[in-house]
Amino acid sequence: MTKSSINKVKIMIISALLCALGILIPMSFPRIRLDAFGASYTLASHVPVIIAMFISPTVAAFVASVSTIGFLIAGFPIVVVLRALTHIIFSLIGAFILKKNDHMLQSFKGTAFFATLISLIHGAAEVVAVTYFNWLNGISVSDYENGFLLSVILLVGVGTFIHSLVDFYIAALVWMPVQQVISIPANAKLKLKLK
Repeated sequence: MTKSSINKVKIMIISALLCALGILIPMSFPRIRLDAFGASYTLASHVPVIIAMFISPTVAAFVASVSTIGFLIAGFPIVVVLRALTHIIFSLIGAFILKKNDHMLQSFKGTAFFATLISLIHGAAEVVAVTYFNWLNGISVSDYENGFLLSVILLVGVGTFIHSLVDFYIAALVWMPVQQVISIPANAKLKLKLK
Protein backbone atom coordinates (compact mmCIF):
# COMPACT_ATOMS: atom_id res chain seq x y z
CA MET A 1 0.00 0.00 0.00
CA THR A 2 1.41 3.40 -0.96
CA LYS A 3 1.68 6.35 1.42
CA SER A 4 -0.95 8.20 -0.62
CA SER A 5 -3.50 5.40 -0.28
CA ILE A 6 -2.74 5.05 3.45
CA ASN A 7 -3.39 8.79 3.87
CA LYS A 8 -6.69 8.46 1.97
CA VAL A 9 -7.79 5.64 4.27
CA LYS A 10 -6.82 7.66 7.37
CA ILE A 11 -8.75 10.69 6.08
CA MET A 12 -11.80 8.49 5.34
CA ILE A 13 -11.69 7.03 8.86
CA ILE A 14 -11.32 10.46 10.48
CA SER A 15 -14.16 11.79 8.29
CA ALA A 16 -16.38 8.90 9.35
CA LEU A 17 -15.57 9.52 13.03
CA LEU A 18 -16.32 13.24 12.66
CA CYS A 19 -19.61 12.38 10.92
CA ALA A 20 -20.52 10.03 13.76
CA LEU A 21 -19.80 12.80 16.28
CA GLY A 22 -21.74 15.26 14.14
CA ILE A 23 -24.79 12.98 14.38
CA LEU A 24 -24.30 12.02 18.04
CA ILE A 25 -23.81 15.53 19.47
CA PRO A 26 -27.26 16.94 18.57
CA MET A 27 -28.86 13.72 19.78
CA SER A 28 -27.23 13.64 23.20
CA PHE A 29 -25.55 16.92 24.19
CA PRO A 30 -27.31 19.63 26.21
CA ARG A 31 -29.28 22.17 24.19
CA ILE A 32 -30.97 25.50 24.75
CA ARG A 33 -34.07 26.46 22.77
CA LEU A 34 -34.96 30.13 23.18
CA ASP A 35 -37.85 31.04 20.90
CA ALA A 36 -40.21 29.97 18.16
CA PHE A 37 -38.20 31.69 15.40
CA GLY A 38 -35.36 29.17 15.40
CA ALA A 39 -32.93 30.25 18.14
CA SER A 40 -31.43 27.02 19.45
CA TYR A 41 -27.93 26.15 20.66
CA THR A 42 -26.43 22.68 21.16
CA LEU A 43 -23.18 22.46 23.10
CA ALA A 44 -20.18 21.67 20.83
CA SER A 45 -22.37 21.04 17.76
CA HIS A 46 -19.91 22.78 15.42
CA VAL A 47 -16.76 21.06 16.70
CA PRO A 48 -16.74 18.13 14.21
CA VAL A 49 -17.41 20.49 11.29
CA ILE A 50 -14.63 22.86 12.34
CA ILE A 51 -12.14 20.01 12.80
CA ALA A 52 -13.12 18.77 9.32
CA MET A 53 -12.42 22.28 8.02
CA PHE A 54 -8.84 21.97 9.34
CA ILE A 55 -8.39 18.86 7.16
CA SER A 56 -9.78 19.74 3.70
CA PRO A 57 -12.71 21.28 1.80
CA THR A 58 -14.01 17.83 0.83
CA VAL A 59 -14.00 16.58 4.43
CA ALA A 60 -15.58 19.85 5.62
CA ALA A 61 -18.44 19.64 3.12
CA PHE A 62 -19.04 15.96 3.82
CA VAL A 63 -19.06 16.29 7.63
CA ALA A 64 -21.25 19.42 7.51
CA SER A 65 -23.74 17.63 5.26
CA VAL A 66 -23.89 14.44 7.32
CA SER A 67 -24.02 16.25 10.69
CA THR A 68 -27.24 17.91 9.54
CA ILE A 69 -28.79 14.44 9.75
CA GLY A 70 -28.08 14.43 13.49
CA PHE A 71 -30.32 17.45 13.97
CA LEU A 72 -33.04 15.79 11.88
CA ILE A 73 -32.84 12.48 13.79
CA ALA A 74 -32.80 14.29 17.16
CA GLY A 75 -36.19 15.81 16.32
CA PHE A 76 -35.17 19.45 16.02
CA PRO A 77 -37.61 21.76 14.22
CA ILE A 78 -36.99 21.99 10.48
CA VAL A 79 -35.75 25.60 10.83
CA VAL A 80 -32.92 24.36 13.09
CA VAL A 81 -32.11 21.56 10.62
CA LEU A 82 -31.87 24.22 7.88
CA ARG A 83 -29.54 26.23 10.11
CA ALA A 84 -27.36 23.13 10.45
CA LEU A 85 -27.35 22.71 6.68
CA THR A 86 -25.84 26.20 6.32
CA HIS A 87 -22.71 24.87 8.06
CA ILE A 88 -21.65 23.74 4.59
CA ILE A 89 -21.18 27.42 3.68
CA PHE A 90 -18.88 28.54 6.48
CA SER A 91 -16.96 25.25 6.58
CA LEU A 92 -16.24 25.28 2.84
CA ILE A 93 -15.21 28.93 2.83
CA GLY A 94 -12.99 28.34 5.87
CA ALA A 95 -11.46 25.18 4.41
CA PHE A 96 -10.61 26.92 1.12
CA ILE A 97 -9.08 29.86 3.01
CA LEU A 98 -6.93 27.45 5.03
CA LYS A 99 -5.96 25.52 1.90
CA LYS A 100 -4.61 28.70 0.30
CA ASN A 101 -3.12 30.11 3.54
CA ASP A 102 -1.78 27.10 5.43
CA HIS A 103 0.21 29.38 7.75
CA MET A 104 -2.85 31.33 8.96
CA LEU A 105 -3.31 29.31 12.16
CA GLN A 106 0.33 29.56 13.21
CA SER A 107 -0.19 32.64 15.40
CA PHE A 108 -2.79 33.74 17.90
CA LYS A 109 -3.58 36.84 15.81
CA GLY A 110 -4.11 34.83 12.61
CA THR A 111 -6.20 32.24 14.43
CA ALA A 112 -8.34 34.92 16.11
CA PHE A 113 -8.89 36.67 12.76
CA PHE A 114 -9.83 33.41 11.05
CA ALA A 115 -12.17 32.32 13.86
CA THR A 116 -13.89 35.73 13.83
CA LEU A 117 -14.26 35.71 10.03
CA ILE A 118 -15.81 32.25 9.79
CA SER A 119 -18.03 32.94 12.80
CA LEU A 120 -19.37 36.08 11.09
CA ILE A 121 -20.04 34.08 7.90
CA HIS A 122 -21.63 31.34 10.00
CA GLY A 123 -23.94 33.77 11.83
CA ALA A 124 -24.93 35.57 8.64
CA ALA A 125 -25.76 32.31 6.83
CA GLU A 126 -27.98 31.17 9.70
CA VAL A 127 -29.78 34.54 9.84
CA VAL A 128 -30.52 34.25 6.12
CA ALA A 129 -31.77 30.66 6.53
CA VAL A 130 -34.07 31.54 9.45
CA THR A 131 -35.37 34.67 7.74
CA TYR A 132 -36.06 32.83 4.49
CA PHE A 133 -37.75 29.92 6.31
CA ASN A 134 -39.99 32.25 8.29
CA TRP A 135 -40.76 34.35 5.19
CA LEU A 136 -41.86 31.18 3.35
CA ASN A 137 -44.12 30.37 6.30
CA GLY A 138 -45.84 33.76 6.12
CA ILE A 139 -44.42 35.79 8.99
CA SER A 140 -46.70 38.79 9.29
CA VAL A 141 -46.01 42.44 10.11
CA SER A 142 -47.29 41.86 13.65
CA ASP A 143 -44.73 39.06 14.09
CA TYR A 144 -41.98 41.51 13.13
CA GLU A 145 -43.34 43.93 15.71
CA ASN A 146 -43.44 41.15 18.29
CA GLY A 147 -39.72 40.54 18.06
CA PHE A 148 -38.96 38.52 14.95
CA LEU A 149 -36.16 40.86 13.84
CA LEU A 150 -34.75 41.10 17.35
CA SER A 151 -34.93 37.33 17.76
CA VAL A 152 -33.34 36.58 14.42
CA ILE A 153 -30.59 39.22 14.50
CA LEU A 154 -29.74 39.01 18.19
CA LEU A 155 -30.49 35.42 19.15
CA VAL A 156 -29.71 33.67 15.89
CA GLY A 157 -27.09 36.01 14.39
CA VAL A 158 -25.13 37.21 17.41
CA GLY A 159 -25.84 34.00 19.34
CA THR A 160 -24.48 31.87 16.49
CA PHE A 161 -21.42 34.12 16.18
CA ILE A 162 -20.58 33.63 19.87
CA HIS A 163 -21.44 29.91 19.81
CA SER A 164 -19.25 29.47 16.73
CA LEU A 165 -16.29 31.20 18.39
CA VAL A 166 -16.59 29.02 21.49
CA ASP A 167 -16.85 25.86 19.40
CA PHE A 168 -13.89 26.97 17.25
CA TYR A 169 -11.64 27.16 20.29
CA ILE A 170 -12.94 23.81 21.60
CA ALA A 171 -12.15 22.31 18.17
CA ALA A 172 -8.70 23.93 18.20
CA LEU A 173 -7.93 22.52 21.66
CA VAL A 174 -9.02 19.04 20.51
CA TRP A 175 -7.21 19.20 17.16
CA MET A 176 -3.83 20.51 18.40
CA PRO A 177 -2.75 17.28 20.15
CA VAL A 178 -4.53 15.06 17.60
CA GLN A 179 -2.62 16.60 14.67
CA GLN A 180 0.64 15.61 16.37
CA VAL A 181 -0.42 11.95 16.64
CA ILE A 182 -2.21 11.41 13.33
CA SER A 183 -0.08 12.22 10.33
CA ILE A 184 -2.36 13.12 7.43
CA PRO A 185 -2.19 15.91 4.91
CA ALA A 186 -4.26 18.72 6.39
CA ASN A 187 -5.16 22.25 5.31
CA ALA A 188 -3.18 23.82 8.09
CA LYS A 189 -1.24 23.00 11.22
CA LEU A 190 -2.65 24.70 14.26
CA LYS A 191 -0.60 26.52 16.90
CA LEU A 192 -2.08 28.84 19.50
CA LYS A 193 0.74 31.04 20.71
CA LEU A 194 -0.23 34.10 22.70
CA LYS A 195 2.08 36.39 20.73
